[in-house]
Amino acid sequence: MDDSITQSIKEAFGGQENKKNLVDPFVEAWFAGKKLCTQIIEKNANPEWNQQLNLQVKFPSMCDRIKLMVFDWDRLTGNDAIGTTYLDLNQIASSGGEVEGETGESEMGFLPSFGPCYINLYGSLREFSGLPDPFDDLNLGKGEGAAYRGRILVELSTKLDGKPDKSVEEIPSDDLLVVQKYLRRRKFCLCAVFHSATMIQEPGEPIQFEVSLGNYGNKMDLTCKPLASSTQYSCAVFDGNNYYYLPWGDTKPVVAITSFWEDISHRLDSLNILLFISNRLQVNLNALKFAVQFKATDARLVEIWLKLINQLMEDINSFKIPDLEGKPNLTSLDLQMKKLRDKALGSIMEGAKHLFEEATDVNKCMSVIEGWLEKLAQIAEEPQNSMPDVVIWMLRGGKRIAYARVPAHQVLYSSYCEQACGQYCGKTQTVFMQYPLDAKKGLKIPVKIRVNMWLGLAAEEKKFNHYAEGVFNVFAELYENQAQVLGKWGTTGLLNRSKFSDVTGKIKLKQEYFMPPVGWEWEGDWQVDPEKTLLSEADAGHTEFVDEVYENETRFPGGEWKVAAEPYTDVNGEKVPGPTEIGCPPGWKWEDNWNFDGNRAVDEKGWEYGVTIPPDDKPKSWVACEKMYHVHRRRRMVRPRRKIPGAKAADASKKDIGDVEGWEYSSLIGWKFHRQQKSSDSFRRRRWRRKMAPANRVGASAIFKLEGALGVDMEGKSDEKGTQAESSIKQFGANTPTVSCTFDQTNAYHLRVYVYQARNLTALDSDSFSDPYVHVSFLHHSQTTETVKSTLNPTWDQSLLFKNIQIYGDPQSLTQNPPKVVMEIFDSDQVGKDEMLGRSTCVPLVKLTSGMDGSPKLLWEPVTHRKAPAGEILVAAELILKSKGDETELPLVPPKRGEKLYMVPQGVRPVVQLTAIELAPVTSPSLVVECGGERVQTAVIKNMKKCPNFPGNVLFLKVLLPKEEMYTPPIVLKIIDHRPFGRKPVVGQCTISSLEEFRCDPYVAVTEVAVSSKASLMAASPRDLHINIEDGRRQLLEAQYMFGISAAVGKMAPASQRQEKETVDWWSKFYASRGEREKCRPYLDKGYDTLEVYEHELENVSEFMGLTDFCKTFKLQRGKNESDGEDPSVVGEFKGCFKIYPLPDDPGVPPPPRQFRELPDSVSQECVVRIYVVQAIDLQPKDNNGSKCIDDRDHYLPNTVNPVFGRMFEMTCFLPQDKDLRIAVYDFDLLTRDEKVGETVIDVENRFLSYFGSNCGLPQTYCISGPNQWRDQLKPSQILEHHARLKGLSPPRSEDNGNTLSFAGRLYCLSDFEGNKEIHEHLGPPNERIALHVLRTQGLVPEHVETRTLYSTFQPTLPQGKLQMWVDIFPKSLGPPGPPFDISPRKAKKHFLRVIVWNTTDVVLDETSITGENMSDIYVKGWMAGMEDDKQKTDVHYRSLDGDGNFNWRFVFGFDYLPAEQLCLVSKKEHFWSLDKSEFRVPPKLIVQIWDNDKFSLDDYLGAIELDLQHLINPSKSPEKCSLSMLPDMPPPAKSEQHKSLFDQKSVRGWWPCYMEKDGKKEIGGKVELTLEIVNEKEADERPAGKGRDEPNMNPKLDPPKRPETSFFWFTNPCKTCKFIVWRRFKWLFIGLVLLILVLLFVGILLYSLPNYISMKIVKPFN
Repeated sequence: MDDSITQSIKEAFGGQENKKNLVDPFVEAWFAGKKLCTQIIEKNANPEWNQQLNLQVKFPSMCDRIKLMVFDWDRLTGNDAIGTTYLDLNQIASSGGEVEGETGESEMGFLPSFGPCYINLYGSLREFSGLPDPFDDLNLGKGEGAAYRGRILVELSTKLDGKPDKSVEEIPSDDLLVVQKYLRRRKFCLCAVFHSATMIQEPGEPIQFEVSLGNYGNKMDLTCKPLASSTQYSCAVFDGNNYYYLPWGDTKPVVAITSFWEDISHRLDSLNILLFISNRLQVNLNALKFAVQFKATDARLVEIWLKLINQLMEDINSFKIPDLEGKPNLTSLDLQMKKLRDKALGSIMEGAKHLFEEATDVNKCMSVIEGWLEKLAQIAEEPQNSMPDVVIWMLRGGKRIAYARVPAHQVLYSSYCEQACGQYCGKTQTVFMQYPLDAKKGLKIPVKIRVNMWLGLAAEEKKFNHYAEGVFNVFAELYENQAQVLGKWGTTGLLNRSKFSDVTGKIKLKQEYFMPPVGWEWEGDWQVDPEKTLLSEADAGHTEFVDEVYENETRFPGGEWKVAAEPYTDVNGEKVPGPTEIGCPPGWKWEDNWNFDGNRAVDEKGWEYGVTIPPDDKPKSWVACEKMYHVHRRRRMVRPRRKIPGAKAADASKKDIGDVEGWEYSSLIGWKFHRQQKSSDSFRRRRWRRKMAPANRVGASAIFKLEGALGVDMEGKSDEKGTQAESSIKQFGANTPTVSCTFDQTNAYHLRVYVYQARNLTALDSDSFSDPYVHVSFLHHSQTTETVKSTLNPTWDQSLLFKNIQIYGDPQSLTQNPPKVVMEIFDSDQVGKDEMLGRSTCVPLVKLTSGMDGSPKLLWEPVTHRKAPAGEILVAAELILKSKGDETELPLVPPKRGEKLYMVPQGVRPVVQLTAIELAPVTSPSLVVECGGERVQTAVIKNMKKCPNFPGNVLFLKVLLPKEEMYTPPIVLKIIDHRPFGRKPVVGQCTISSLEEFRCDPYVAVTEVAVSSKASLMAASPRDLHINIEDGRRQLLEAQYMFGISAAVGKMAPASQRQEKETVDWWSKFYASRGEREKCRPYLDKGYDTLEVYEHELENVSEFMGLTDFCKTFKLQRGKNESDGEDPSVVGEFKGCFKIYPLPDDPGVPPPPRQFRELPDSVSQECVVRIYVVQAIDLQPKDNNGSKCIDDRDHYLPNTVNPVFGRMFEMTCFLPQDKDLRIAVYDFDLLTRDEKVGETVIDVENRFLSYFGSNCGLPQTYCISGPNQWRDQLKPSQILEHHARLKGLSPPRSEDNGNTLSFAGRLYCLSDFEGNKEIHEHLGPPNERIALHVLRTQGLVPEHVETRTLYSTFQPTLPQGKLQMWVDIFPKSLGPPGPPFDISPRKAKKHFLRVIVWNTTDVVLDETSITGENMSDIYVKGWMAGMEDDKQKTDVHYRSLDGDGNFNWRFVFGFDYLPAEQLCLVSKKEHFWSLDKSEFRVPPKLIVQIWDNDKFSLDDYLGAIELDLQHLINPSKSPEKCSLSMLPDMPPPAKSEQHKSLFDQKSVRGWWPCYMEKDGKKEIGGKVELTLEIVNEKEADERPAGKGRDEPNMNPKLDPPKRPETSFFWFTNPCKTCKFIVWRRFKWLFIGLVLLILVLLFVGILLYSLPNYISMKIVKPFN
């Protein structure tokens, strides 16, 4: 706030200005990234902006809060935030779906609306300083604001239509008048009685509490009247164990505040009623949950449940939300909220009635009731709460240390009804205070207070008298100060202190200054009354204390040691009495004689040496060994003393022995004061008090009249008005009267806290453990349990007895609201400070008569550490009122376990039973198992790399476990590493909290867990194994011989069977199983097997129990984590299985049989693992064009997010070392690094050991050849034998050549399984087939494809796509596995379509020649669908005058064809810049078009036909029969005889019509004669043919077409043009022209030669 600079300059020149107004505020509103600001109002702490900010937003918005920030504008520096608040849209708007009414009427929501209403701002402390504020983040809305910083009046409304002209506009004055009615204030009174302040961590300066409501009561704030808002200072006293407390005794400090706020009782009454209903429902629900946990009887459950429902219905009926009619300051939001709340309560009421009538299952009801609680919590929020929170501050010295905020509605009195009063109105509540902006998140509690608050309208202050307990006293007080100068006490040596001052000594007062406030009068005169709570002796509160004295000697350098001038001093060198003069105080006894303290840096006799340097006569530093130059030495003499437990009286009498005149002494001004004068004291003071009484009021409510300071008569010491005003401000808040409340009734109570055990505490030591102990604190008493070494699940089994606790006040009100027992769990460390593990609270059961039956129930209370859950602790507590004052009526003392250790007594402690825990561990170094205080350790695994299995398998542990599951301690597994030098660190640990799933009945007849299956087989001797294989081979030979014949027959069979390999593959089976019939027609017709396609991981199939039936996997975690906030790091896995069963109590009864017997050998197994990767689905695109390129890098698939891999990988691995199989999918990039799309991890060991046979799924039939050939190492009959042994059944017997089989007491027939199935040539012998059918009824894993979700390490929760695959595992010890499936993707086969265009006829004549004839220049174009790049054309048949064209031209189209899917595979680039081609599948179609060729314009289209090669239209033999009626008007597969597949027919010739559409009708555009022939690659090589009529022109050879002479192109054939075009048309014209020319020629010659001839005739020259 930069005005402070100018302010201080003005002050320097004598100017005066009120500091309060040095603020230039403006408001910033943020929503959804948009920001608007109001104007800046300079130098005004109460600004009026009166501006409207128009934010344009879209609904629904992603943002759900509007942020309002108030700033102080600065010219020079950055603006300071004054405070930040948020408007939550969920609270001030409703979308309409919140209340689901059973009525079915549509719910009306409402748009965001708010106010006009004040919003309070909270932030950092109000002290103003020029230094940077350490708590500035609080003003920016980060963390809970610790102090009130002002309020702003806001109204918000939402308009749906129209755009605002300006974003910021002034509010019209009419609207300002409307707001006035919302600003009416009423007077409120707040009284707070402090009952106790305990759990203070360390002693120190005196402590004081201040209570404020808004500005009122805040000592910093000079704008409000001073109020009795702070308690007197007190010094903390040790409670004898761990904490400090304030010794208030029977005089409790009181604060009383009056303040002025708007009356919003209609809002807060509704809020409190809703909270009341919600809290009562929560209590009843907790009771119900507790009963379910305790496995209570059904009758008891029903009783609790009925109570819950009835009470809820009764509450909703009887406590109605107040009506809003006629209330002042109503806003539109109030009315909407009332509607919403009434609807919600109505729907809960309906639901309750419905449950009441129809409910059957308690557990289902619980979720419904929890839904109601959530609904109540939603409507029990009041956005328009203009009442500020009550803020309590703890001040130490003058510094604000800790605060607590209590919402005002919790302590508000309401005259509407009792339920509308706040939860803690007039009741004592426990408040844990906290440090502002606490980085450690509540790790330490600064102080725990119990305070009773009442807040109400001044008009109703009389009601306070009903709530008030004790007698209220009001005093004025001042201190008389004296100093000692030259042995005399007087006022001369006081330096800057005045003779009479306040408690701090800084403000000068006089008795005559005081005048009682209006309405009060003096009662009695000034009296000396020493303040007890500020005086504390050093040994106060301690049960053991050490007195110390330093013995001093001096000498000249090198001389003899002599007694010093002051032989005995304290640690600072001040003179004290010697050891002989110090007596033992009354109530204490000496434990030992005076001895020197040798536990310091001293020599063997306890001396330490030093050199004095003038002007001091004491050394500044000390060393332990003597040198010649040392001139001074001293040693510390100590003598311990202990308090005598019974000596109360002496103690009490001693309290009052102080100075007779009431002086208290201190060695320096400002140091702690004590009663007894010591020789070193140089300062003393005493307190004077004068009592006041209300003039005309009775009852406690009179304290609310103590407004203002005690009037001060100012002497006219100073002429300047300025200084007078200033000093009055200084004294203004100084002499507020002190209020206290005296309790005459005190009761002694006896408290027992039963701390039984804790579980899942956080590990703080590096070895994953903690050494926990508990500090138990109750009011101003605390005790500590013993420490349990290295465990996170300690069982203390300890009762802590608090013998004599004085609690003031009425026992009845105590039962309603007993103080909480607080337990702080610490980790004991040998070196360094004990660290906190967490904190928990527990409410004691109060017994007002010792005869009250019922012992408290142990309950798991949550432990929190830094506001996060950190385990649970099992505790109970009872508080018993001692009526007679003797111990007789108390319950029996619990049994002892040590000198002072009491155990938890019978009736409270859980009933235990001797229980056996068997554990079969599988992998990890050395394992310690702990449960219920017992522990057992396995042998050490020698080499983790070679074989991580434990050598010995089963561990057996006898433990006393509680019968009730709720109390059972967890099993803890710790893995210990054996390292050199005897170090055995714990490398990881795991806690299993619920033991229910491992319990079993040991006497069950079926020996369910005789684990053999694979395992016992592998443990068999090699000889048996050998025979097994031999036996198998012989059977295989027989089978091969039998089916060799059928194969030979197959060779002779027609070619259609040989085609099976082509049309039936593994993919046919896959598509058939998925129901994609069109991709696998031939396969389905043959009746072959299908497989299971699971849409998720095999582990997630419920019937296979996650494949952890043999052993479970537990994650092992490391202990303390360096970076806080992270989850504990997982360091490995432990595999094993538990069985828990009770043992007989009678030692004579034989124990039940052991559970784990036949276990697999613990050697590691070499296995062949085959991983079949089928395809990926919906991968996350990694390239910009959304493409994906996958698979082992050389076989990457370009541009696809659903790649089909069809690859099988075979690997060898050793189990259990290589148990985790990781399959990762990558995105191939040509230039950069390949990116990982995602990966999935399979636990191969679990699959291998599972009893569900998940190592190799069971197919539907036993085939020894064909596409479904048997691939397991063992035959079905062998697998069935193992299964029988595993289940403990007799082995299966087959009869009747293997057609029947008896197993598990049932007879199976082969005909039952294969009655209606087709028997094909691939099936094996019947005895194996029936064994397989029986196995498939046993719930084992079938042949399958699983769909695994891929996850990326960067986004571990988001799926990156799916992978369809399966895994087969074959142990090498059982011999070679069967042949693997070939699942390589269907490869398209290269085919060629040869099309010969012979002739066309009836082609539309499209053009007219020069000579006027109709004609067309015909050519034919053709291509295959999807391969438009490969279009081919014939040559042109020019000048067809009759629509006939002759071509003899061959098209050759190569294409890739998938026979199983009957589709063509087309690859092409999507864009010219694409690196790779993308693949498409299209049906095989040929498009043939007839065109008219134009040289100088575009060609004309005459007609076309599209031929589907799979469903070919039958051609006609002659052009006459060829018509449009041949075309199918329906989709292709209309009539099968009409259409045939060219792939079956191979070749066809005939006429097809080409048509074009005109006005929606088909018109024939010509007919074309074609030969179509399909050849595969091999045939194409054997019978080659060229395109057009090029070489090789064969198969068949095409001769040039015999076209009529009239067919030519005029430009290239001028002679033909003359002959056929010119001559035909203009023949007579030409002849006539020739004749005419001849005649003209003749005439011309004649005319030319005539004159010459005539002249010759005349002249006759030759004559």
